[in-house]
Amino acid sequence: MQFAILGPVEARRPDGTPVALGGPQLRGLLALLALDAGRVVSAERLIDGLHGEHPPEGAAEALQSQVSRLRRRLRDGGAPDGLVEFTPAGYRLAVEPADVDVHRFERLTAQARETPDPAAKLALFTEALTLWRGPALDGLADPPRAARLAELRLAATEDRVEAGLALGHHDRLVAELRELTGEHPLRERLTAQLVRALHGSGRSAEALAVFARMRERLADELGADPSPELADAHTAVLRAAAPAPARRVPVPLTGFVGRAELDRLTAALRDARLVTLTGPGGAGKTRLAVEAAARAAGEVCFVELATTTDVLRAVLTALGLREQGVLTPGAAADPADRLVAGLADRPLLLVLDNCEHVVGEAARLVRRLLGECAGLRVLATSREALALTGETLVPVGTLPADAAARLFTERAAAVAPGAAPDPGAVTRICAALDGLPLAIELAAARLRSLSADDVAARLGDRFGLLSRGDRTAEPRHRTLRGVVEWSWDLLEPDERLLAGRFAVFAGGARPVAVERVCAVPDADAVLTGLVEKSFVEFAGGRYRMLETIRAFCAEQGDDRRAAHATYFLDFAVAHEPDLRGADQLTALAELTAEHADLHAALRWSATEAPETALRLIAALSWYWWLRGLRSEVPPIADTVLAAIGPEPPPGLAEEYVVCAIQASDTDVAIEPILRRLDGPLEYPYLFLLWAFSPRTKAEDGARLAALIGPDAWSRAFARIGDGLGAQYRGRIAEAETHFSAALDAFRALGDRWGEASALEKLAEFADWRGDHARFRELMDESVRLAGELGAAEDAADLLCRRADGVLRQGDTEAAKAGYRAAAEQARAAGTPVTLARARGGLGEIARRAGDLGAARRWYTSALALAADPVTGGETRIRVHTGFGWTAAAEGHLEEATELHQEALATALEHANLPGAAQAIEGLAGVLAGREEDERAAFLLGVAVGLRGSPVSGDADVASVTDRVRARIGASAYAEAFDRGRELPPEQAVEEAGQRRFALGS
Repeated sequence: MQFAILGPVEARRPDGTPVALGGPQLRGLLALLALDAGRVVSAERLIDGLHGEHPPEGAAEALQSQVSRLRRRLRDGGAPDGLVEFTPAGYRLAVEPADVDVHRFERLTAQARETPDPAAKLALFTEALTLWRGPALDGLADPPRAARLAELRLAATEDRVEAGLALGHHDRLVAELRELTGEHPLRERLTAQLVRALHGSGRSAEALAVFARMRERLADELGADPSPELADAHTAVLRAAAPAPARRVPVPLTGFVGRAELDRLTAALRDARLVTLTGPGGAGKTRLAVEAAARAAGEVCFVELATTTDVLRAVLTALGLREQGVLTPGAAADPADRLVAGLADRPLLLVLDNCEHVVGEAARLVRRLLGECAGLRVLATSREALALTGETLVPVGTLPADAAARLFTERAAAVAPGAAPDPGAVTRICAALDGLPLAIELAAARLRSLSADDVAARLGDRFGLLSRGDRTAEPRHRTLRGVVEWSWDLLEPDERLLAGRFAVFAGGARPVAVERVCAVPDADAVLTGLVEKSFVEFAGGRYRMLETIRAFCAEQGDDRRAAHATYFLDFAVAHEPDLRGADQLTALAELTAEHADLHAALRWSATEAPETALRLIAALSWYWWLRGLRSEVPPIADTVLAAIGPEPPPGLAEEYVVCAIQASDTDVAIEPILRRLDGPLEYPYLFLLWAFSPRTKAEDGARLAALIGPDAWSRAFARIGDGLGAQYRGRIAEAETHFSAALDAFRALGDRWGEASALEKLAEFADWRGDHARFRELMDESVRLAGELGAAEDAADLLCRRADGVLRQGDTEAAKAGYRAAAEQARAAGTPVTLARARGGLGEIARRAGDLGAARRWYTSALALAADPVTGGETRIRVHTGFGWTAAAEGHLEEATELHQEALATALEHANLPGAAQAIEGLAGVLAGREEDERAAFLLGVAVGLRGSPVSGDADVASVTDRVRARIGASAYAEAFDRGRELPPEQAVEEAGQRRFALGS
């Protein structure tokens, strides 16, 4: 007989039918006995379980009667006599624990928790929870035991969910977790699991909102902070904006034929930091490097150099490192410095494939990277060595006869299944081809239309002729060119036509591009033939040629560069509007996929068709901005301007200005052309490009602002500019109105860049006025959007700013976690300035905890990273100010004055009024330390006037304010403070520049 108490209490016959137990008293008695199945339960415990703390008169006699009735009911149901036993110590249900569902539940959950396999764990927890049919001890008077069982059920449910999350079942768990968190609103583990499930389902914004609501509920109802588990789940969502660990290795289209060089290569990579595979074209260097990289542990990044001459930019792109942010871009850091910063603390294998045509530049870059990035290893493939100290060479020769025959046979089986080639013919073919893998694969592709004997015969003829050619060339080089030429001659005329024209594509092409650029009838069918003959590969919706074949085909085909440039101009123009709306991410992905060909079109048209180049630059400028790649433009812009001259072509004035603003060094007079522009700007971001140009003038900015068009994106963009202007003048309420309107407009458009830009400013204002919940909500959303844009450097910077606000709110642990997450992302993104900001934040935490020595160490480290005079300005302001407060706390007021003055000078140099306000508040602290209290109060007022608002929660300012007000009284303090706040910003800036504030005013 089986007993069930996880729900309505039941006794079941062996066939599963229930026994009639009678009323609640008998069912309660059975449940209490079943809880301790096989063990004696005292009469007192049974009475307490049935009646609670206040049993009725005669409860003991009533218990005996109830036991008798229960025995009779069970016996009538088919149970054997003596199932409920009486002993002097009490009563016992004489069954095995396994016959009671609660004991089976506990056994299954214990087994699940001991199982390491998530799938097995999930199955066991699921089986255990199916035993529940409702609340345990349903309707019976034993609240403590019922509560304990309910807790066991909930814990098992959480463990089952955990196993499901480990298996990636995020989508299917969201609905259940929403219901569970609704039933248990203060259960932090469930909320943490919901945050993780939402994030894993791609709904990071909802995950952050769930966390924000839970944090607020905990604070309001319990006065508590989130648990470490919940905080970790939140941090994981924020960290998702960081670039994923690099594991970028091409996926081969065919299997790997084992080679002895692989063992030598693997050993060399263990012992050396620079290994170069050398050998002729077609020897299989790339395939060998791909195989070694795929087998290597840890981070790997594969960089294809065959189609580029810019090694540095190719490496940056492959690693996902950008030159600058899109929300707080400033000036671009030196790309090489950015790369060094991104790799400084990363144990990574960098594979540089096809270095031979850029061997000098590759060698220079590798020398610097290996010298400054201790965890880096480099694997290069090249026809010649990089010639660096410490380089280990692994020559890649031809395949041995048996491996060559195996390769030919495998490839032949793929193209002509069911017809094994003659072994003798295979041997002759491989010998004729000198065991070169590429040549063998090309020859094997011919078995679709020729027998192996035919291929062997034709190769023999061809290479007999070749041997009478250039006897000074390496035989393997003659062999490879010969087999490509032989394969070319076997193509149909339309295949040769298309192959020659296809070589214009630098990065492969989609079918529509091939059709438009190559202009060959029935291009799809012809491409299919080229794929079958191994002249073209097809993967991921794109066609591409191996570089060796592409170089040969380029010699044979007619020039299609004009058609190529026209196609990619149309492509860029068509996608440009989508960069400013809901399709922003799709458009970015589309343009990124065609990056190599867009730039090939630009390079050709810069000299051959400069008007096309002008239009391309204008259409791609916002793409470069959003991708943080604006330093790509100046060299091409210089060439275009040199080709066009000082005046724009008819109808291209705006495009000309876009180009000229981005040129590196030009004598072109932009201002007169700017003033001739009329009508709404076709490219409204011209205003932003202008704002970051070193040749800006205020009157030109006003002219451009007046030309921003009436479309929704342009008006939203204009509100961003209006908001910044109002903030600069200290009109915070007005600025907030502008940014709120911009946010609403960008949200309606679905433009993530605009949303993130407005959110950051609105979060800053919320922080200043102490609206903590709003600040975190807005900042979390801004971090998420930056991550969606791929702007890891912006996300890291936003995490720092978020941690600043959290620290002001007094949540030190959360701030510390935020700074560490930001530092981690900044290292991965290669942004030393943001890493400096994060370290400065950790210095702030140490200083506020009284550990001034640690604070100085963090600040010193931060200043070393923020040395760049352009990009490091804001961070140096913050760090010098923190240093100043540290010196003041140590009693070194002269040193503190100098540090705050240094911060003020940097702020004024960069026209950073909030930074100036921060430095001036530090100087007020110095004056308070000297008990020059009225002057200190005056400076506190000046700071608020410059910023346009006080900053709620600033512990340093609050401390100075309290000390000064206590000494001079509230009235005198208010009078001096108001005098400072009402000082016109221009006068305040002027006097600050003269460094008069240290002496008062």
